[in-house]
Amino acid sequence: MRSLGTLFLLIFISSSPCLAQWERAVEQIPNLKSLPDMTSELQSQIDGNGGRLLLIEQNYRITSTLEFDLKKLGAAAIKSVGGATIIMDGAGPAIRFTGTHEGTASPKSFKPATWNERMPIVTGIEILGAHPEADGIELRQTVAPIVNRVSVRWCRHAIHLSNRNRNVVISDCHLYENSGIGVFLDDVNLHQINVSNSHISYNRAGGIVVRDGNVRNLQVTGCDIEGNMPADETPTRTANILIDVSGSADTTAKSIAEIAITGCTIQHSANYSGSEEKTQALGGANIRLAGKAIYPINSVTISGNVISDTTTNVDISYSHDVTVSANTFFAPKPNNLLVANSQRVVVTGNTFNPRQFARPGTIRFVNCADCILANSTIHKFATPDGAVILDQCSGFSLTGLLLTDCDSGIVLTSSKDTIIANCRVARTTTTEPDLAVDGSSSDIALSGNQFTGTVVFDGKVIQQSRPAK
Repeated sequence: MRSLGTLFLLIFISSSPCLAQWERAVEQIPNLKSLPDMTSELQSQIDGNGGRLLLIEQNYRITSTLEFDLKKLGAAAIKSVGGATIIMDGAGPAIRFTGTHEGTASPKSFKPATWNERMPIVTGIEILGAHPEADGIELRQTVAPIVNRVSVRWCRHAIHLSNRNRNVVISDCHLYENSGIGVFLDDVNLHQINVSNSHISYNRAGGIVVRDGNVRNLQVTGCDIEGNMPADETPTRTANILIDVSGSADTTAKSIAEIAITGCTIQHSANYSGSEEKTQALGGANIRLAGKAIYPINSVTISGNVISDTTTNVDISYSHDVTVSANTFFAPKPNNLLVANSQRVVVTGNTFNPRQFARPGTIRFVNCADCILANSTIHKFATPDGAVILDQCSGFSLTGLLLTDCDSGIVLTSSKDTIIANCRVARTTTTEPDLAVDGSSSDIALSGNQFTGTVVFDGKVIQQSRPAK
């Protein structure tokens, strides 16, 4: 007799890709509605065992949320023996932990009772959604929650953090094919959260999404974050990692800072629609920092990642003090990096290569100040408009850039107070300049560069192409 998991897999392979995620569960779980509703029995075990729930059967169907009221229960945990599946056949989260913490992460801010609520745990279970409004896990006013070795599929949001939380750990999880968001920081006051060693993939509304709230100390490391956008040509503004306060009122103190994204593979499938004229998840990004003028996102490190295959690989706006270093970029459709309305952004030690695709791949800064672009390789950018573009920028340092086999080189428009030093532009494939500076730009200093093509200032050629040897 085949296991339930095997049946899921066999039917999944043959099912129509246009089915909503929860419809997959309804169709693929044999005799779903004949499974007994275990909600009341499981809730009784939670309340009767001081918040401890041990799942020993293979499958449990519930129709409403299993509530862990930490004020009443104290420290709580849900675990399984050998792996159990909870099928959420109702609206809302399958599991919700609700605490009472109103302070910060400082020990002095804890009320005595809050210490009894510490470290609620969810480990070793699978959650499947069988309702269009089913979610996986919600954490609300908790301290030191741990979500570990958990799989969530076919729900809306996999892990939903709301209101206020502190010191969250999410590790070794599979958050896969949900209609909403994988890890959703929803207008939450949250400092200290680690997301690590997890697969967060094919969640249609985003992989890790921080929307509004007051968030500090978000670390994302060692994860595979893939395909968290529409799997078709639907336009979108979401991202595999989306940090977004842009939609909140300017008078509202929605503030996000102190983020590290390190050692991850982050990608979509923009180039695989089957047509050059079509782009999957048009407008999507791998990493999108969307701040606002009054509360820019700040203090962000993006380092040591492999980043590929979205409309814009990294999109940064209204952000300060951002470091993008030692990453590998490839297969944009069309852009690698867009930075707008930002200050003190450092982009260094990266490789940019479209690989098997012919793509513009542009690196563009618009209305930015005091930024560095340095020590990076830029290869085969297929655009006549400039591989590296500074538009309305000031106080820049471009150093140690190696541009090879691109259709054009470095372009400055309406920019000033910029140093271009020790750069090499080689084998430009068209008659476009290696460096073009328009007449509205000023105070551009050149030093130690090697341009093998044309250099143009204010429409005037100051260096002709050297003859081939």
